[in-house]
Amino acid sequence: MISVSMKNTKKSFGNNEVLKGVTFDTREGEIFGLLGPSGSGKTTIINILTKQLTSDSGECHVSAKSHEIGLLLEHDGLFDRLSCLDNLIVFEDIYGIPRTKTLEALQQVGLTYAKKTAVKKLSKGMRQRLVLARAVLHKPSVLFLDEPTAALDPMTARGIHKLIRELRDGGSTIFLTTHNMEEATHLCDRVVMLHKGIIIEEGAPKDICEKYNAMKTVMDLESVFVELTGGGLE
Repeated sequence: MISVSMKNTKKSFGNNEVLKGVTFDTREGEIFGLLGPSGSGKTTIINILTKQLTSDSGECHVSAKSHEIGLLLEHDGLFDRLSCLDNLIVFEDIYGIPRTKTLEALQQVGLTYAKKTAVKKLSKGMRQRLVLARAVLHKPSVLFLDEPTAALDPMTARGIHKLIRELRDGGSTIFLTTHNMEEATHLCDRVVMLHKGIIIEEGAPKDICEKYNAMKTVMDLESVFVELTGGGLE
């Protein structure tokens, strides 16, 4: 079953055409990666799918209702003066989540020790983990993650990957953007590669790597992107 989709979607800001007819679909219960460098249109796509922006043309669809969607976006929207736990309690009340589930979410992202710490005292990586805890608090059926492991150390990132896989295994559809090709290769079931507002390749990471490697040996998605565009992700 299709969970999230776009069909010939276009979006411009003034004379800058950011999306040039983007088409893709995600399947229910998969980790779907949207890959590309900064400025390629990844965040614009998420903002359109989550109804923070409207497209100029084309079709967009998300199968989940608004209360069944989880978000981790560029702007975290945390309350700096509140503690980690109190930030989650705000949403606990909205979703009718029991306190045990709120504490479990903090544990899942490794922030139990900081539950009484004011958000303004957190590092960037800790803030990112708290936003992820908030995003998964209500066990969403569709979870949008914009650069979910940005600013996180490798050990914490591995823990986040484990949580994302557990959510997928529990039936959630995970839609994530990243320019970390290694992350996408090991985490995603399928990916699309976005370059200057156009999808240039899509499929399972392993299949894409093999397609562009005549020797059929291990090749990373970064190398594929360089071959397709003549440049890297920075």
